[in-house]
Amino acid sequence: MFSALTLTASLFCCLQLATDLETWPGFLGQGSSEVAAETLPLEWTPETLAWTQELPGYGQSSPVIYGDQVFLTAVDGDNKQTLLVFAHQLGNGQQQWSHKATSTFPERSSVYISRAAPTPLVDDNGVYAYFESGDVLALDHQGKPLWAMSLSEKYGHPTNEFGLSASPVQVGEHIIILIDDPAAAYLVAINKKDGSVAWKTDRKPRTSWSSPAVMTIGGQTQVVCSSAGSVDGYNPETGERLWSFDEIGGNTGTTPRPAGLDRFLVAASPGREGENAELARKSNGVMTVKQTANGFQPEFVWTDPSPVPSWASPIEHQGLAYWVNRAGVAYCLNAETGEEVYTERLPQSAWATPVGVGDHIYVFGRDGLTTVLAAGPEFKILAENSLWAEDSPPVNNLPKTEETDERRKAAAAMFSRPVVYGVAIVDGVIVLRTGSKLFCIRGEK
Repeated sequence: MFSALTLTASLFCCLQLATDLETWPGFLGQGSSEVAAETLPLEWTPETLAWTQELPGYGQSSPVIYGDQVFLTAVDGDNKQTLLVFAHQLGNGQQQWSHKATSTFPERSSVYISRAAPTPLVDDNGVYAYFESGDVLALDHQGKPLWAMSLSEKYGHPTNEFGLSASPVQVGEHIIILIDDPAAAYLVAINKKDGSVAWKTDRKPRTSWSSPAVMTIGGQTQVVCSSAGSVDGYNPETGERLWSFDEIGGNTGTTPRPAGLDRFLVAASPGREGENAELARKSNGVMTVKQTANGFQPEFVWTDPSPVPSWASPIEHQGLAYWVNRAGVAYCLNAETGEEVYTERLPQSAWATPVGVGDHIYVFGRDGLTTVLAAGPEFKILAENSLWAEDSPPVNNLPKTEETDERRKAAAAMFSRPVVYGVAIVDGVIVLRTGSKLFCIRGEK
């Protein structure tokens, strides 16, 4: 049904989400409820959308869903000084509440720096929002503040010139956040109940924007981080690093994705200037971690030099692995062997990670066009669906401050266009988000 996004039963239990509610509780749907493929729409137009809603400020985070609520984050102000968390009704899109907080690390708002990039988390008891400023906010489902804390005040401000964007994950009563920065890099677990730090594990300083993933490896729940030169597995209860693989490069923007028992996909990009080209060609593929008498041993099952994604993570669905690169080329490979199945160009590139549901692969194009592919070895476009008309782009609240660097000024127009950043899916509903607008597409339950 939903193999690309369904975690094992033990992992789902450890996330402690209610089983009778439809949920998409975090980045890339980790821990999501099962989706019935027949309930999702195959085709839509701007005129047939269930609803749309303009959003305050700007956010690059994905929406999350819990029952009949959609939660989002954004930042506002010339220095991103206002942090926003808000909730909308899934049925009609109306805003239920909005919460504002003051950033403890304001920095100039720019199209080149992350703006509310980390996706929040939601569970039975609340919604947990982490911002690139280092602020972490916890609220209940009605928007009442539960607690707030600042990782920047506790452990130092980040120095990454493009900001931070790694989304947190949740395991049991812990929110786990990866901060990989040239000044300080660490993995930290925060208690959901009161915002206290449960553990913190230091990492080698680096520049990266990739998010961690929760995996089941050797029957054990682990947090896997693929980031700027290594892939590492951690014990989510203690923070102990269980294994590490460092023959990898260019893995700075994508998240590991499940690809079978004790297997997962990793992906790498050569970088803006091709600085990671050599290692990146050896770093796209399926990795496995085997439990031996000497501990966990990670290794690649296979790699392929062709796929080189930027922000969209690869997915596995029905035995096939799919990559989409920054030029909009889709690569389909046999997930077991790495054998090439097809390589074809899509109408648009994608920043959001594709989703496989039933016999369909949904590729959410950066510029609002969703391409629905037939799942399977034959490249077949089943539908091309626009969120907005070409002459009527959605509202896109841009920073008021202008770039002074000539190189950045020249490229500002490209980065200032509306971008589809993320998606959340439950039975009969697809919710998509650009920086300043929310879109809902409805099928039939």
